[in-house]
Amino acid sequence: MLGRVAVTRAEVGDRFPLFADPADGRWTTTGRGSWTGGFWAGLLWLRARYTGAPADREAARLRTARLAGWAEADTATRGLIFWYGTALAEGELGLRERAARACLDSFDPELGLVPWGSAFGGPRLLARVDGVPGLVPLLATVDAEAAVSHLRRHLDLCLGQQPRRWSWRHDPTAGWTAREDPPPGWSRGPAWLLLAVAEAVHPLGVAGPADALLPDDLVPLADAARPDGPRDTSAAAITATALLVLGQRDQAVAVLEELVRSHLTDDGRLLDGCYDLTSATAVQHELIWGDFFLAYALALLTGLVDPPEQGPSAAPGGPPR
Repeated sequence: MLGRVAVTRAEVGDRFPLFADPADGRWTTTGRGSWTGGFWAGLLWLRARYTGAPADREAARLRTARLAGWAEADTATRGLIFWYGTALAEGELGLRERAARACLDSFDPELGLVPWGSAFGGPRLLARVDGVPGLVPLLATVDAEAAVSHLRRHLDLCLGQQPRRWSWRHDPTAGWTAREDPPPGWSRGPAWLLLAVAEAVHPLGVAGPADALLPDDLVPLADAARPDGPRDTSAAAITATALLVLGQRDQAVAVLEELVRSHLTDDGRLLDGCYDLTSATAVQHELIWGDFFLAYALALLTGLVDPPEQGPSAAPGGPPR
């Protein structure tokens, strides 16, 4: 997979990879990284960890620096961008602190969370499950109470009724109203929330309903309401990472074995990820966050990266044994 990172870097240049065609591996890219830019930076840092090569460290540093324009953007996805883009970085703590404090400035004490925001259009006062992972540990670096409140508000909303809803809109008069997009059966809804719960255990000592967020299958359907539809390996990779952080190694290994055996190509591409089933966008593709979370989970498993309670320092002695 880290070899694939080098191939991708050569292909995309200064742009950020988003998803790749399963047939030829060619990437669709973005100029500024969108909400996925941190995963590309994180993959570059993982490669730099493994090789120790100055050229790889410089490539990772340059891509991370290009995320700086998102620090003050009005979006809760700054957690995805900056936590995963800097957690493995060398010498990027200044950027992480800047982003964390900007997110804290966006915290709404009446709502008890950082709103989804307006950076990507649509209503600003939303609570979306993909605005929780990364943002909880990022906020925890500057304000633990805000981090806990952000997580608990989303847990209350997302798990407070059946079927579950992964997006809520707030109105000053009507309060919180559930939205239909993403749908209740969305694969990444429970995966993102499980990851956020895992990320709260060590820095905050907050436990969540982890067992209730586990899928029935090792690789879940992209939408549980569409049994004839595609599966989503990116959700499985997120889940495996969360399980490792939670210390549930055997469950995580079962997921990882299935991903590597059935969905990973010989040249390091994790296929069968579903970007957006509703719009039929990249429904069986390689996704940059799927690659990141599988590579990160394998790095945790092999000792290339220390578990969260020990901090993100490199394992001694270079590549893992």
